[in-house]
Amino acid sequence: MRPLVEIARILAYVCVVVSSGSCTPLGDPAITSAPFVENFDRADLGPLWSNTGGNWRIIDGKLHIQGARNHPLWLHRRLPRDVRIEFTVRSDSPAGDIKVEVFGDGVSSARSESYTATSYVVIFGGWNNTLDVLARLDEHGADRVERRSRRVEMGRTYRFMIERRGGHIVAKVDGTVLVEMRDPDPLSGRGHDHFGFNDWDAALTFDDLRITPLSAM
Repeated sequence: MRPLVEIARILAYVCVVVSSGSCTPLGDPAITSAPFVENFDRADLGPLWSNTGGNWRIIDGKLHIQGARNHPLWLHRRLPRDVRIEFTVRSDSPAGDIKVEVFGDGVSSARSESYTATSYVVIFGGWNNTLDVLARLDEHGADRVERRSRRVEMGRTYRFMIERRGGHIVAKVDGTVLVEMRDPDPLSGRGHDHFGFNDWDAALTFDDLRITPLSAM
């Protein structure tokens, strides 16, 4: 007889295989008309989030991470195709390296030093605070959009905004465009419908997440 924990896990999730060889959760509620808001005003992550192996913790009403090594924290909500995602973030590392994933499969994480995402990866102050990057699947890929970083100031809290309308994806920090991309084949549908916070080694603090559907706007 299977343990009750295993049975509960099977009932809670059904997975389908996607091209990466991972599986993506079915049954997560969709964010449809009303914005989704998360302020981390509790003691632990709870059922809203899936920790793929990083030391993700809530401390004093904020989400903290250091050294996740590409083990994201995925939100158990499905994103609409056109969406605005906002949050605050602070890096307490001189390397900067603020990272999130948008339109991923909701389960993937690094299995080795090399990690190919299932999402768009947005990085502010990556590569030792030298580059800002928007990548489609592979943050090291030749097709990524990159620019010399405006540099993350250690200890400063930034307001991030990521928005997609059709194939246009733009990331802004404090109202100024960081990076943007026009994708003729935008990631969407099962396997590309979740948001996740991510991190390599920097000490990051996230808060005040707001996800707003744009289809009716």
